[in-house]
Amino acid sequence: MSIQIKDVQTILTQPAGSRLVIVKIITSDDGLYGLGCATFTQRFHAVHTAIEQHFKPFLIGRDVDRIEETWQMLMVNGYWRNGPVLNNAISGVDQALWDIKGKRAGMPVYQLLGGKCREGAAVYGHAGGDTPEAVVDSIRQFEEQGYRYIRCQMGGYGGKASTLVKPEGAPEGAYYNRKEYMMNHLRMFEHIRAEMGFEVELLHDIHERLHPIEAVGFAKDMEEFKLFFLEDALAPEDIEWFRHIRQQCATPQAMGELFNHPHEWTPLIEGRLIDFMRMHVSQMGGITPARNVAAFGQMYGVRTAWHGPGDTSPVGHAANLHLDLWAPNFGIQEWCRFPEHVYEMFPGLPEVRNGYMYPSDGPGLGIDIDEDLAAKYPCANEVIGWTQTRLPDGSPARP
Repeated sequence: MSIQIKDVQTILTQPAGSRLVIVKIITSDDGLYGLGCATFTQRFHAVHTAIEQHFKPFLIGRDVDRIEETWQMLMVNGYWRNGPVLNNAISGVDQALWDIKGKRAGMPVYQLLGGKCREGAAVYGHAGGDTPEAVVDSIRQFEEQGYRYIRCQMGGYGGKASTLVKPEGAPEGAYYNRKEYMMNHLRMFEHIRAEMGFEVELLHDIHERLHPIEAVGFAKDMEEFKLFFLEDALAPEDIEWFRHIRQQCATPQAMGELFNHPHEWTPLIEGRLIDFMRMHVSQMGGITPARNVAAFGQMYGVRTAWHGPGDTSPVGHAANLHLDLWAPNFGIQEWCRFPEHVYEMFPGLPEVRNGYMYPSDGPGLGIDIDEDLAAKYPCANEVIGWTQTRLPDGSPARP
């Protein structure tokens, strides 16, 4: 006898800065439900509306076992597709159905995908500071906690410009200077390697802050520092320039957290123009497409490095981990380090020990939510400031 979707609920909560969107699918089997991550923190109301007003009436009464069919139909039922709002909404449903499938089977999701290739997933943390010396201190703190892969940023994305001359009447915004950012970070990495050698694996995120030709030159200049990878050297609109980066240097490239459409990542993987795929699993539509693209990347030697910031919910981090444990071409997992009360809110949240992330090994995604506690942290509306990036003359720039 099949089990149907009885109800679809959306839980909004903001326990640690980012507004989180959790989908809860309740089934006709009493007590059986699944959780999924639909977090698009900058536009959480839009995702909430899509789920409650459009997806819920479409889903109620459908068979919970038909994950693939449900994913395909949700993708095309609105006719226009592959945008961040609907992709995140689809992801919440998709992850919740995988969670239910695992609970019905009495297995973790990684078993349904094909079983483990590893016992734990290596993670990286985010070191930072306003000076090269402060960044080194931050790296050492991570090393003391067992991290062996560490992303390094100085002064935030794009750096903090010390010689910024704005025109009169320039609007407010997150200003940065491209040339100063590049020179400061080259000096920073030179200092890190001089102080710490080449044992520690270092990563860096450009965050699309450069013009394409500057990104080519910066990637070439960074080659001597032997990065584990350089992230988001280009904006999605400029991905054709990865070919020029590849022709100029051997700095490993990671890309994809802003991607929505398969045609954004397909040419980069087929052309072996990137080394790590960085897609945000809820942004691409959930476990179903992530499983497929991981298998696709395996054929071309491209490894996974799923996006894992604070605006991936704990449920989303659990989904990332199940993919990490299974994928033969796993590379690394970004980790944001949640505070203790988030572990209380999300029982079964994956734990990191000595630089590796481990699952709870409960069935499904192995994670739950305390809805009463989540309700104590309501989402707050705000106008996002850090994505209002500007060049010295006030021109809008990529985030």
